[in-house]
Amino acid sequence: MPFSKERFESLLRLAQYRSARSSGKGGQHVNTTASKAELRLPVFGTDIFSSREEVRIQEKLKNRINDQGELIIQQETTRSFHKNKVLAEERAFELLQQALYVPKRRKPTKPSKAARLRRLEKKKQHAEKKSRRRWSP
Repeated sequence: MPFSKERFESLLRLAQYRSARSSGKGGQHVNTTASKAELRLPVFGTDIFSSREEVRIQEKLKNRINDQGELIIQQETTRSFHKNKVLAEERAFELLQQALYVPKRRKPTKPSKAARLRRLEKKKQHAEKKSRRRWSP
């Protein structure tokens, strides 16, 4: 089943948010504003994902999941905590969609008989063209 917005919304109900001071250059107001948003989504132990999906998420996002089974997204691009919170949610949705995407399996095919004959005919023509270029005394 593809990862839908509805499933993500139900996962967001279990989410925890933290705010912290953003890193980087300062200026006025820098030491008083907590604009960095940290989103913690519990991925394991919920009924939102099947066991197969949990294994897939564990494989694909292992560097972003802590020991408690939480997917951690940190966002500090804007100077507003609320905008960073929304951006973190969007990023989490994209990451989970990418992790749960299963590409279609390739069906191995063989070239048709006509295609094989065309290839051989082209090879013969090419060889003849080369042989005509040879110098013979």
